[in-house]
Order: sequence, then structure tokens, then C-alpha cells
Amino acid sequence: MRIENHPILGTFHEGGQMVTFTLDGKEMQGYEGEPIAAALRAAGVMTHRHTLKRDEPRGVFCAIGRCTDCVMIVDGKPNIRTCITPLKAGMKVQTQYGIKAKE
Repeated sequence: MRIENHPILGTFHEGGQMVTFTLDGKEMQGYEGEPIAAALRAAGVMTHRHTLKRDEPRGVFCAIGRCTDCVMIVDGKPNIRTCITPLKAGMKVQTQYGIKAKE
């Protein structure tokens, strides 16, 4: 279930540096540099946010950073498009509820 070739970020190969990050406080692992969404998908996580009005789950839809279905809170910053944001060691990723207004 791992995304190995991304239309914007390029090709990823297993065997790269495995790093640890957290999702809602739970420790997870992925390959450094792969999209956060790819690491989540490989771990079986398909829901990245919930809609504000109906609390409907959303996940990767376009996978090229054009929509907002995969946005999450990353290192305290809301609305991060996880499909195009490279994973780094120690990232703190959180499920997002609604789309946060920019401050």
C-alpha cells in the first residue's frame, strides 16, 4: 500500500532512511522524504481530517496538492497538504477537524 512514485515529489524507494513520527500521539514510522500521506497510507491510515458541518472523514483525493482533503495539523500548523509535504523525523501530525482559518 506504499506510494512509490508521486507526480510532483518524484520516486521513492524502500530501503531509504526509516524515521519515526507521531500521529495523534501514536508513534509511527515512514521513509524520510516520502509524502506524509504515503507513510500514513502504508500504516493503514486513510482518514486525515473530518469536515466541520457533517464530521465526514476525508483522506487523499487528488494527491497533487490541489484539493484540501488531506490537510492535517503538522508540527502545530493547520492546513498542511500531507500529499505533497515530505516526511521528516520527529514530525508531530494530528487529525484536523474542518479547515482552519489562517491567522
